[in-house]
Amino acid sequence: MEILAFGVQADEKPLIERAFRDHEDVRCLDVFLNEDTAPIAAGHEIVSTSVNADLGAAVLEILAAGGTRMVAQRSTGFNNVDLDTADRLGMTVARVSYYSPHSVAEFAWALAMAVNRRIVRASIRTRDFDFRLDGLMGRDLHGRTAGVLGTGKIGEAFARIAHGFGMRLLGWDVAENPACAELGMRYVAKDELLARSDLITLHVPLMAETRHLIDATALKAMRDDAILINSSRGGLIDTAALVGELRAGRFAGVGLDVYEAEAGLFFLDKSLEAVEDDTLARLVTFPNVLVTSHQAYYTEDAVGQIVGTTVRNVLDYREGRRSENVLVPRS
Repeated sequence: MEILAFGVQADEKPLIERAFRDHEDVRCLDVFLNEDTAPIAAGHEIVSTSVNADLGAAVLEILAAGGTRMVAQRSTGFNNVDLDTADRLGMTVARVSYYSPHSVAEFAWALAMAVNRRIVRASIRTRDFDFRLDGLMGRDLHGRTAGVLGTGKIGEAFARIAHGFGMRLLGWDVAENPACAELGMRYVAKDELLARSDLITLHVPLMAETRHLIDATALKAMRDDAILINSSRGGLIDTAALVGELRAGRFAGVGLDVYEAEAGLFFLDKSLEAVEDDTLARLVTFPNVLVTSHQAYYTEDAVGQIVGTTVRNVLDYREGRRSENVLVPRS
C-alpha cells in the first residue's frame, strides 16, 4: 500500500525513495499538508509530513475521513499537531525523537559567525568589486560569554564548540546537563544569562510555557551589543518586540533560522509575490540581521537519520510495535 509523503524537498526525495524501497511504496509530493491539500491523501492509510505541515483538528478530520490512520512526522518538533484530536480519531502519530544534534548546533554557529563578522554584507560588496572594510568590524568571541538556553543534545553540541572557541559558558534549563557542567558551564537564572552573555542561543522546544521565551522584557535585559541566535522554533521569540529593539539600534547581530509565522512561507518560492507579512519584511531589512529558511537540520547526515527513523516508525506501525517516537496513542 502506498505511503503519501507531503512537503518533500528536492534533495530529500531520493533519500526517502531509497529508504522505503525495500519496505513500502512511497509517493513524494512537494506541496505541504494543509486544509487545501489534505483531500489528496484520500485512500492512503499512512501519510508522512514535514515540520511545517498543518496537523490541526480540521486537517486531521479530513485525513481520517479519507482513511488515514497513521501520520509519520519527519521532525522532532510536534507543536503543529493536535494530539488530542488525533487521539480521539484513533490515529497513530509518530515523530523523529532524535537526529544529529551537530547539524543544528553547527548551523547556529554559522549564523553567529556570519552576523558577527558581517559575512553576508562583505560577500555582497565584493560581488560589486567594493573591497572596503567600512562597517565590517566584528569581535573576537574568544574570552567572551556564550549563554545557552536549553542544554539538551543540541545545546550541548553548541556549548562544546563555544568551549573550543575559548568562551565562558552560562546555561539555563529545567535540568542541568552534566556534560555541559564538565565544560565549565555555570547554570544561572534566565535574567542573569541574558544580562551577562555576549552571545545568546536558543535550543529549547516550543511549548505553551516557552512561547515568547524571549519577549520584550527579555530583549531589554540583553546587552545592546549582544548577538542573538535562534535555530530552534520561531515562536520562542516575540518577533514584533525584536523588531522594535532593532529599530532602536540594538544588538550586534541577530541570526534567525526560524520565524514564528513561517508556515506558508518557508520552503516555498515567494520571490515573485508581494510580501504580506510586514514584520518579516521589516526584519530582513536590518543590516545586522540574517534570516535563513529553517535549514539548520538540512544535512545529509541529519536528513538521512530522519528518513531512516520515519521508515522504522512506519514498520513499527505495520507490525504493531510501539517506540519512544509514538506520540499517539498515548501510553
